[in-house]
Amino acid sequence: MSVKIKGLNNLLSDLENKLGKQAMQHISDKALVEATDEFVKELKREFETFKDTGASIEEITVKGPVWENGSRIMKVHWRGPHDRYRIIHLNEWGTINNPNPDGKGAIARALKNSEKAYRNAVKKALKGGV
Repeated sequence: MSVKIKGLNNLLSDLENKLGKQAMQHISDKALVEATDEFVKELKREFETFKDTGASIEEITVKGPVWENGSRIMKVHWRGPHDRYRIIHLNEWGTINNPNPDGKGAIARALKNSEKAYRNAVKKALKGGV
């Protein structure tokens, strides 16, 4: 999911000139962490609706912030003893035999529901850093 904002590059370069590169990265990282926390809370709420053993919720793992392809990102994935990463895509998209599982679209709904929290986290981090 992406959003296109005009003039963002100019704004970012002005802020970087004013605050410095390291301070901007610190602000960016803080916003990423807070937004990811909100997304993970929403993701867990969505997964609660169809949980069986709760292993998919327990294995949600967050990594980051890290650099990938020139951008700072956070990674949300599944790691743990139950190997839920193998079946998460089946819950999200369904299968031929079960095209509409209970968890279908849970990750997409969590992303959609956490958009506002993401924007608020970015605003909060920018206000605190500027």
